[in-house]
Amino acid sequence: MKQITKIRINADGDITDVMFNDGEVADIKSAISMAKNNEIRDVSVGKSRSGSEFIRSNPNNTTDDNLKSLPRF
Repeated sequence: MKQITKIRINADGDITDVMFNDGEVADIKSAISMAKNNEIRDVSVGKSRSGSEFIRSNPNNTTDDNLKSLPRF
């Protein structure tokens, strides 16, 4: 199962791409689809008030593994 290790964000602070532990890169739409299919470890898909979907870390007791805390690429 893949794990997100790095992220790319745009000027608005939105995650646009993710990099996995195997070096593969996926755009956020692909990552959301993969998360829905349980292909990515420790993430889930949420929905904003406007109805757009986003990917997020599963809740736990640390903020160190929150997606926006991950290194950029």
